[in-house]
Amino acid sequence: MSDDDFMQASDEEYDFEYEDEDDDDSGDVDIENKYYNAKQTKTSDPEEALEEFLGIPALEEEKGEWGFKALKQAIKLEFKLQRYEKAVEHYRELLTYVKSAVTRNYSEKSIDNMLNFVEKGADNPTAVQCIERFYSHTLQCFQSTNNERLWLKTNIKLAKVLLDRKEYHAVARKLRELHRVCQKEDGTDDPSKGTYSLEIYALEIQMYSETRNNNQLKALYQKALKVRSAVPHPKIQGVIRECGGKMHMSEENWTDAQIDFFEAFRNYDEAGDLRRIQVLKYLLLVTMLMKSDINPFDSQETKPYKNDPRIAAMTDLVDAYQRDDIYKYEEVLQKNKELLADPFIAENIDEVTRNMRTKGVVKLIAPYTRMRLSWIAERLRISEPEVQDIVSYLIVDGRVKGRIDEHAGTVEIESNGDAERARAIQCLASAVGDLYTAIFKDGEGFRLAGELAQGGGFSEPLADYPAGHTFSDRGRPGGRGRGPRRGGLRGVTMTTH
Repeated sequence: MSDDDFMQASDEEYDFEYEDEDDDDSGDVDIENKYYNAKQTKTSDPEEALEEFLGIPALEEEKGEWGFKALKQAIKLEFKLQRYEKAVEHYRELLTYVKSAVTRNYSEKSIDNMLNFVEKGADNPTAVQCIERFYSHTLQCFQSTNNERLWLKTNIKLAKVLLDRKEYHAVARKLRELHRVCQKEDGTDDPSKGTYSLEIYALEIQMYSETRNNNQLKALYQKALKVRSAVPHPKIQGVIRECGGKMHMSEENWTDAQIDFFEAFRNYDEAGDLRRIQVLKYLLLVTMLMKSDINPFDSQETKPYKNDPRIAAMTDLVDAYQRDDIYKYEEVLQKNKELLADPFIAENIDEVTRNMRTKGVVKLIAPYTRMRLSWIAERLRISEPEVQDIVSYLIVDGRVKGRIDEHAGTVEIESNGDAERARAIQCLASAVGDLYTAIFKDGEGFRLAGELAQGGGFSEPLADYPAGHTFSDRGRPGGRGRGPRRGGLRGVTMTTH
């Protein structure tokens, strides 16, 4: 072959390949334009956008990135439009792209975002069933591709769905399976999977908290706090701390509960999770149970929420509680029935109310020694049996000294002043008795020695006169028979021993 022939052949081959690339680029540009045009109309005309998105995969000769992106948008639209069967069908088609059409990291991130999207939009039972099918297809797909990371993420999400549905046996089985995957051969936690282990612990802690298995909860809670190999999302730490606070509340360990609820609030706030508002209510609740006068909004983290209308009712309750204003407390509780919609608050607010009413009874009866139970009930706006129960508790606890007359419906309080006077009289009587004993029993008795004023009086000791001798101002020895003098001795009869 001559050099000219060689150059001609080379030119022809080069021209052919160049024309092919032009055709491919032109096709990609058309698909790209179609994709972005559909994306612009998905808000104003979702039906038209959905049709455009679903038409893109057919335009590709081989499965590629634009078909993958178009299917993602189509599935999201179908889920919003509540076309759940179509969404599941196209999701299965989407999963066929992850093996070759897109990179592993991109597909993993996209699938994880897709699952997060449908999880947030599941607001009815049919949507929840659709999510379960999404999870099931995802697990089948990534188990065959040995993508352990996405398999773990998907199983954790599935466990959350089961926990929300309170299928505790299914949750326990799923968690055991996840624990095995996150452990080494010797059964200890694998440090390289510490983040997943902590998420699994968080789910298990939630399950034990809901089932009130405090023994398992306490052990697992301490174990989760010792995990140091993980860099967890703040929300996971918030979940663990919140459940720990509830555990401490059930044990009436108010101090540790306050610490955990504060940490839970701080983590939720850092994560931007709306759960922070509810946990802040728990923090205010435990502040009242601690009988603390410290303002929970003094800290830098809670200060911005002091005037938040979502916690205004709890803030008013704390204010009334710390001022011992039972009337204001009852008024706030009556006007904000929605506070009791949270089972945890409803369960523990009774203890706060009881403490508040007890303080009210103590304050009300302080000036009185006898009163009717019906009068106390009327003043505090509570039932008479509850008043009797509170007064009985105060008497047994030693905070009030008194007794209840159930027949008459009265309560009599022993006054501290009366008790002090009785003790003083008793001491006086004892002192007089000791004095009598010292003089008339242990001593020698009365003996008058000496003489009266000069010019008259007794010149001999009383003991020298006979028993029964009577002295008179008249006819005193050495006297002149004058009449009786004022203030003188009318007559003294002495008996000697």
